[in-house]
Amino acid sequence: MDARPSRPADGADKTPTRDIVVVVDLANVMGSRPDGWWRDRKAAATRLLTALGQVVGFDTAGPDGSGLRIARIVAVLEGASRGAVAPGAVRVTNTSVSVTSEIGAASDPTDSPAIEVVEAEHDGDAAIVAVTERLFNAHRLSPVISPGVLVVTADRGLRRRLPHDTVIVGPDWANRLIDR
Repeated sequence: MDARPSRPADGADKTPTRDIVVVVDLANVMGSRPDGWWRDRKAAATRLLTALGQVVGFDTAGPDGSGLRIARIVAVLEGASRGAVAPGAVRVTNTSVSVTSEIGAASDPTDSPAIEVVEAEHDGDAAIVAVTERLFNAHRLSPVISPGVLVVTADRGLRRRLPHDTVIVGPDWANRLIDR
């Protein structure tokens, strides 16, 4: 088993209170830092996916300060960033996001891919909503063994379309997590 280091964020408990699946609006996080991402969106997305893949298994603080353990990351790509690749990443469709592996991920994150990449066919926001609803519904069916869902986006329109009880954080949360 791969022992991953813990990188607690400020205020994080040493013992996480719950596992989460992090759904990332990759375009939104990528655009949150003016680091030249617009010159080569696919390369910028690859760098971001690689960095995000490294934090699976980390303990960190949630938006309310409670301890969280990142069980899995699902990143949604759109437009020119489609086709980005990263070590440990697996491409899936928004309808094939693994619901069954999230149960295994709660006990051992190395049993599932570090990061699942969904390439939105048309609208990234619609893909994020579909992925989140799928994961959220799986969590409702089995809250004891399924991790919770946390979405990373600053898009206000997207935030309004997500299931009511979804935990949402802005891109700064992810940027701090990966030292970006």
